[in-house]
Amino acid sequence: MNGTLNKVMLIGFLGDDIKMHYFDGGNCIGRFQLATNEVYINKTTNEKITSTEWHNLVVRNKAAELCEKYLSKGDKIYVEGRIKSRQWQSEDGSTKHTSEIQVTEFTFLTTKKEGETNKQFTAADVSKNTNFDPEKKVLPINDLPF
Repeated sequence: MNGTLNKVMLIGFLGDDIKMHYFDGGNCIGRFQLATNEVYINKTTNEKITSTEWHNLVVRNKAAELCEKYLSKGDKIYVEGRIKSRQWQSEDGSTKHTSEIQVTEFTFLTTKKEGETNKQFTAADVSKNTNFDPEKKVLPINDLPF
């Protein structure tokens, strides 16, 4: 196999509200941190240990606006994306480095805003559909779908 794969799947909790950045031309990005936990038992002390890992996530354009609208600190979300590393010059002239997860798909698992739960979106869905209410297809009780 000659191909490569850069794919990340995470389920975690938002560490803070979405921070939005708007650009000329109407594009925007949203940034937030996601916390994932690993819980294990220390075999020598029988103590329960929780280890938290923080991930920097980036969502773009309509996906960012959706996340800002429905998510807040403490909400649980499932995300898929890819790892992207970048560097920049800080104000003091030093070079800074970071690794981020560029989110391509996400599902809201628990949200506090507007009572929305279990909404799933992909970057493709967001770009081609601006009506995010699911279609309601109700069949009569005795009608079979085939």
